[in-house]
Amino acid sequence: MNLETEIAKIVEANGAALYDTEIVTEFDETIFRVLVTKVGGVSLDLCAEISHELSPFLDVHPPMSQRYRLEISSPGIERKLTKPVHFKNAIGEKVKIKIMGGDKLKGVLKSADDEGITIETKHGEESFSYGQLGTVKTYFDWN
Repeated sequence: MNLETEIAKIVEANGAALYDTEIVTEFDETIFRVLVTKVGGVSLDLCAEISHELSPFLDVHPPMSQRYRLEISSPGIERKLTKPVHFKNAIGEKVKIKIMGGDKLKGVLKSADDEGITIETKHGEESFSYGQLGTVKTYFDWN
C-alpha cells in the first residue's frame, strides 16, 4: 500500500486534490502536513472534513512511528515546487529559484516537463534540469 496514494483518494473523495505531504517540526512538535488544492480555493470547512476522514485512516496506517499532529491546509499562493507536476501546474507563474551552488534567479516559469524547466528572466530564457534546482517557490508580486 502506498500511503500517499491512499491519502490522495480520501482528499479526492472530498472534491480536492492532494498537492503534497510534509513532515515538519515546529516548537518541539512534529506535524504531518497534508497540502490540498481545489479550484476556487480551499476553505477551513473543507480542511476539517478531510481531517475528520483522514484521521481514522492514519490511526490505522500512521505516517511515522512517533507522535505527530495532523494538519490539513492549502499550499498557499506562494508555495514550494518540488515535483514535476507542481512545475507543470505553475506554468505562467512567477518563481524564485535557488540553483544548486548558490545562484538565485527570479522569473516566469515558461515550461516544464518530466526532465526540467525553462524560465524567462530579465536576461532571457534559461533552462534547468530538476537536478540543478535547489529550492523553488512561486511568489506573488504584492506591489
